[in-house]
Amino acid sequence: MATEEHGSGLQIHPMDQFLVKPLFGDGPIYWYTPTNVTLWMAIAVLATVALLVLSTRRRAIVPSRGQSVAEMFYGFVHKMVEDVAGHEGLKYFPYIMTLFMFVFLSNMLGLIPMSFTTTSHIAVTIVLAMLVFLSVTLIGLYRKGFGFLAMFWVSSAPLALRPVLAVIEVVSYFVRPVSHSVRLGGNLLAGHAVIKVFAGFAGALGVASVVPIFAIVAMYGLEVLVAAVQAYVFTILTCVYLRDAVGEAHH
Repeated sequence: MATEEHGSGLQIHPMDQFLVKPLFGDGPIYWYTPTNVTLWMAIAVLATVALLVLSTRRRAIVPSRGQSVAEMFYGFVHKMVEDVAGHEGLKYFPYIMTLFMFVFLSNMLGLIPMSFTTTSHIAVTIVLAMLVFLSVTLIGLYRKGFGFLAMFWVSSAPLALRPVLAVIEVVSYFVRPVSHSVRLGGNLLAGHAVIKVFAGFAGALGVASVVPIFAIVAMYGLEVLVAAVQAYVFTILTCVYLRDAVGEAHH
């Protein structure tokens, strides 16, 4: 949004696109209030169901376009889980596949003009990251018991350094949800904000807006790439964390 206020020049508000607003009315927002965030999260869920369930329900030998796309995503994520987390990690493939599709489609839907990018909000990405963190921790404790704690003890290091390294390992383990969520939300928020700034200049420059428009097109192409890459990074990190829970100790 770009406006020109009296005596203050051009005013661009790139962060307005991230405001959480109620769908009905302008009243206060409570935990049960339907908002633009819940709307676009629901659309992402419906898009995931449409792609993975409805388009593959016939399981045709000669696949339709929708089935081909679903099978492509299935094979891509399946190989990722098997390569990173190993054969034991494939038991949790449905969860990781669902997570990848939700993040990927949320990112892509956020690129539609006048839509809302739910994964640009840390409140959304931190919940996804905490679900991964808690799931991996519980799986590790269930499968290995107290042996899961061995991942914090660097047995290959000199004995005097092991307690110090153990503290570092524990801290880095509990920081995982923060880095996992901020990486996704921060990249999407920054890219959308830059596009909004360029759009504000394009709307204010009139005939000379051709330069900002070219910049918007370039940034939009970059954002499409970022949306796909960040979904991949979020998922592959999930696989790396899962490997710690189901695989052998990495120290």
